[in-house]
Amino acid sequence: MTETNSPATVQGRLEHMPISMFAITMGLAGVTIALEKAEHLWAWAVKPGQAMLLLTALVYAVIAGAYLAKFILHRKHVIAEFNHPIRLSFFPAMSIGMILLAIAAQENYPDSALYLWSIGSAVQLIFTVVILSNWMHHEKFQIQHSNPAWFIPIVGNILVPIAGVPLGFNEISWFYYSVGLMMWVPLMAVLFNRFFFHPMMPSKLLPTLFIFIAPPAVGFIAWIKLHNGVIDDTAHILYYFALFITLLLFSQIKYFLKVPFALPWWAYSFPMAAITIATMVMAEKIGGAFFTMLAIFLLAALILLIVMLVIKTVRAMLRGEICVPE
Repeated sequence: MTETNSPATVQGRLEHMPISMFAITMGLAGVTIALEKAEHLWAWAVKPGQAMLLLTALVYAVIAGAYLAKFILHRKHVIAEFNHPIRLSFFPAMSIGMILLAIAAQENYPDSALYLWSIGSAVQLIFTVVILSNWMHHEKFQIQHSNPAWFIPIVGNILVPIAGVPLGFNEISWFYYSVGLMMWVPLMAVLFNRFFFHPMMPSKLLPTLFIFIAPPAVGFIAWIKLHNGVIDDTAHILYYFALFITLLLFSQIKYFLKVPFALPWWAYSFPMAAITIATMVMAEKIGGAFFTMLAIFLLAALILLIVMLVIKTVRAMLRGEICVPE
């Protein structure tokens, strides 16, 4: 048995498994939903979305099982992560992953989607209350701890209507949407204050800037669900703000290219999926060559991004560069 496969090494990897691993499932679920949307929009004969859904569910189960084992065997490390001012924000990626799986599964597996959505939404609400309470009553959070991952526990609630409305839970969906939307604006102000008037985040966390795309893009998709597919003035504002943030970040590509690969790179994936899906909705509802071509470009870029992230992640795991002490 090699050293990399020894029980002690496996235990060590498990001990240092970061909660941010769940961001992988968010990215994979995002591309799954994007592929399913493309299948309907352009009447694809091939259905890659189904295969991606099964793969995403498998990856989620493996990561969740591993983190449960970490909780059982190394509980103090899980508690330390939950008390960490930055890693704390990634815990709701567990519940958001379930909600995204529900969105992806709602057409072909409605019963599974209902269970996933119900559990994911309930856990998301618990995380929102607990984490927001921690932010309000604390002695450890500083301005340098703020980063776009702070959107995950609070603004992540705007995902709920995307599956909740088709499942028939309109009022519950409005509740979650209201929480996410109203908390997005003040959190965005806090983060811009940090970026404008304080030192920049560590370079390792720069990919999390892409999370700024997700709230308006997902908010647009959820708003459409809540309004029976009608694109009104508010929907236009949400979509075009998401598109502007995407352009802003693409213009800064030179900064992102300098960041060595690490798990935070997965922060690129779900926001890219969100703006891709939002653009496909615009192509479907409004039409025109601009939205169609933009949707095709974004979908191609998203697929290439996911392929690259998977390859780099697997390679890093084989080299023992993931799940190590920081």
